[in-house]
Amino acid sequence: MTKQTIDLAWKSGMTFETEISGHTLIVDADDAAGGSDLGPRPKPLMLVALAGCTGMDVISILKKMRVDVEGFAVKVEAEMTDEHPKVYSTMHVIYEFKGHNLPMDKLKKAVDLSEERYCGVSAVYRQAVKMSSDIRIID
Repeated sequence: MTKQTIDLAWKSGMTFETEISGHTLIVDADDAAGGSDLGPRPKPLMLVALAGCTGMDVISILKKMRVDVEGFAVKVEAEMTDEHPKVYSTMHVIYEFKGHNLPMDKLKKAVDLSEERYCGVSAVYRQAVKMSSDIRIID
């Protein structure tokens, strides 16, 4: 089992700083919540983690399948509860591929493999959040 540790240091107000893989990341709140808006809020970073994890999987799998796409984007739409603690109740992942004559069967297989086997972020979120996805091809 591999252990990972994040050290998040409070700077001032609602600003915190950490280093991940040699990259500095600042999280903060907006002015209304006592922050200085120096970085993103923590919860949207959960969506970035999901999009990045599954996106990297899909591109890696498609390369192995020798499928060349002209462009690729992952969008995550999430609904949050109104009551505290405010949590994401649903997450919908949209995989957008750009290219001509893209093989839908291979795109679907790459997405399915990421969602069901490889993406650790998705595996954790599926335990607590209703997950869904769509594949879109932009010709």
